[in-house]
Amino acid sequence: MTSGIHHVTAITRKVQANVDFYAGFLGLRLVKRTGGYEDAEQLHLFYGDAAGRPGSLVTFLAWEDGAPGRVGHGQVAEIAFAVPKDSIGTWLTRALEAGLAVDGPSREFGEPVLRLKDPDRIIVKLVGSDAPASAPLSDPAALTRLRAVTLLTDSPEATGAFIGPFGYRETVREGATRRWTSDSDALDIRDASGFVPGIPGTGIIDHVAFRAGDADTLRRIRTALEDYDGATNVHDRKYFLSLYVREPAGILIEHATDGPGMAVDEDMDNLGETLFVPEGDAARAEDLRVMLPQIALPGEERIVMRDLPFTHRFHRPEHPNGHVILTLHGTGGNETDLFPLAARIDPDATLLGVRGRSTEEGVTRFFRRLDMTRFDQDDIRSEAAAFNAFLEQAQAAYDLDAEAITVLGYSNGANFAAAVAGLYPGRIRRAILLRPLMPLEDLPQADLSSLRLLTVTGAEDPYGRLAPRLNDWAEASGATLDARRLPTGHGLTHGDLDLARGWLEDARVRGETR
Repeated sequence: MTSGIHHVTAITRKVQANVDFYAGFLGLRLVKRTGGYEDAEQLHLFYGDAAGRPGSLVTFLAWEDGAPGRVGHGQVAEIAFAVPKDSIGTWLTRALEAGLAVDGPSREFGEPVLRLKDPDRIIVKLVGSDAPASAPLSDPAALTRLRAVTLLTDSPEATGAFIGPFGYRETVREGATRRWTSDSDALDIRDASGFVPGIPGTGIIDHVAFRAGDADTLRRIRTALEDYDGATNVHDRKYFLSLYVREPAGILIEHATDGPGMAVDEDMDNLGETLFVPEGDAARAEDLRVMLPQIALPGEERIVMRDLPFTHRFHRPEHPNGHVILTLHGTGGNETDLFPLAARIDPDATLLGVRGRSTEEGVTRFFRRLDMTRFDQDDIRSEAAAFNAFLEQAQAAYDLDAEAITVLGYSNGANFAAAVAGLYPGRIRRAILLRPLMPLEDLPQADLSSLRLLTVTGAEDPYGRLAPRLNDWAEASGATLDARRLPTGHGLTHGDLDLARGWLEDARVRGETR
């Protein structure tokens, strides 16, 4: 039977840094970029050899600025790649020149090893080996294939018994680690008894996948695993068929077929150039392409992201017109929630999404609330001050023209924008606030003569009765106000898109925006 590792999948919190490390420093080829099959709003990147062959693949799900996990038993803990034996010195020099911390060379199981950490602090080992590449990369020192992964388990005997039938046999032991070898690679099973259990999150390897050869083999594996709790049905992942199961110590194992492979939807010369969306999400493909993180391969133009007070994300259209729409999400949202709406309002605008920093029982917000209509006044003012600093720094860091920025806020984000506009007059020059209210109890005495404002309330929105207080204050403070009302509730409708698009077009005609 076909044996060996098909791929390894991990989770990254900084996708551009991930690309720079795996495609840049390590020199792997980015062979596929897709929306995730379990969550299409999660970017999934595949790196591998020149053809993206099984046995060379390492894949990453992008959870931008997501919570870090914890390495512990019940997890895959290390990835090892084979490199030519005579290239270990070359890789040591490259790591030092790149400013990367490196341990070694040392020897593990008789092989020379360099130990690195990727930007998420996942341990990556480069192992001097004779293992050949199925589709060699052009660099003579290039990684050739996956050499091994390390499994942390508190039940090494049970873990070994589970993997044995899939083409592995125990060959040697070093300390608490037993090496199980297939015809092409190895699994290092480390006894982690007494160590803490792993916690999922960013910087964690999610699973290792074994090769199943073909669909018939995969079906036989499914039958053999029927007594294991949690064994899934066979999934069609487009590039392979697969199923998942947890071995007795809780490590997630995937079994994946070799075909149809990475070239099923791209020419071999163009692998990894197109962002694909799972077929089941085709109806919202354009929205997903706006929401998924944009990446730049080594040498490509990019926005250099800065470490600013708020987590934020850019989306740059193919032909940017100079207009920037800054989005502020509603309760429970994130920095890309309003990107699809913003892109429909102005398809050629650069989008800048900001994530709120306050949380309420794990739900993301821009400020805390005391009940449904009373809000933490100190938190509003504190976060507004931080946002004012963020916007000032972002304008300098990204060369943004304040006159070219339109703030688009919904619900909690709209309320936050209203507070910022009042507390820091002139910081926001143009805003579209959907389902807003004024959250400040003491209305600021502010000169809003530089503010152009569209507010859109819902006639059936339970919070709509609070909107006039905001509108009256804004108009009395000198803002140029266009207050609209739609026959709807708190949720957004196509009517919001029409009003916002028309309002911005009128502003463009008047020369107030690009």
